[in-house]
Amino acid sequence: MTARTTPRILIIAGSDSGGGAGIQADIKTVTMLGGHAMTAITAITAQNTLGVQAVMPVPTAMVLQQIRSVLSDIGVDAVKIGMIGSAETAHAVADLLATERSVPCVFDPVMVATSGAALADAYSIAAFRRLMEIATVTTPNLPELAALGGASAVLAHGCHLLVKGGHGDGDEIVDRLLSPDGQILHEMRGKRINGTNTHGTGCTLASALACGLGAGLPMVDALERAVRFVRAALVAAPGFGAGHGPMGHSLGTAPFDVLTAKG
Repeated sequence: MTARTTPRILIIAGSDSGGGAGIQADIKTVTMLGGHAMTAITAITAQNTLGVQAVMPVPTAMVLQQIRSVLSDIGVDAVKIGMIGSAETAHAVADLLATERSVPCVFDPVMVATSGAALADAYSIAAFRRLMEIATVTTPNLPELAALGGASAVLAHGCHLLVKGGHGDGDEIVDRLLSPDGQILHEMRGKRINGTNTHGTGCTLASALACGLGAGLPMVDALERAVRFVRAALVAAPGFGAGHGPMGHSLGTAPFDVLTAKG
């Protein structure tokens, strides 16, 4: 894939009124990494650092029209799928994106917010298999991976699998990238960054990964940059709210070259 100066990233996800996760985190991440963020909003949420107070799904027809509007004019270099809103929307989005199989797709199977609030019902979770079938890589955390039936169940759909270790125990976090045949392609280890300002980590990682893939980076390079960005944003968290606060996507005073530096 040829490197692109400004990758066009389509984000299909829900809106977070608190600005810590969802579409808001996605846009900030893609912008900071040099991409052009475009959106198809699947749900509107009322939420803050303490939890999710209300969710209103966007009608499936409107989600599809947002996607078609972007595809027909601006074009797309990569897609990130997060909170999907409903099972109907999951199936419809999978049908539409099946015609764009040459475009990298990162699927973050959002089920539960950092606060613990449910963001997908049982029907939506069952429909996730359709999205895994069209995804290049699926990026569940450990509880989400268990709910999907484990690594073998995800890999059966033919996508790569990023097993995120943030929900594991211990001071070291291990993220593993598996190929569709179950081989470990890459492993990243890092010291856990303690704190409560972790709202939006999954959204941010998935969008950063999509931005790298859309820019033409090999998957391992895109993943390494994405993980470094998440870690930098955790360190730069502004400390807002009384609960699980947002990350510092603008990186505060952190140097921009932290995004590309190794280590």
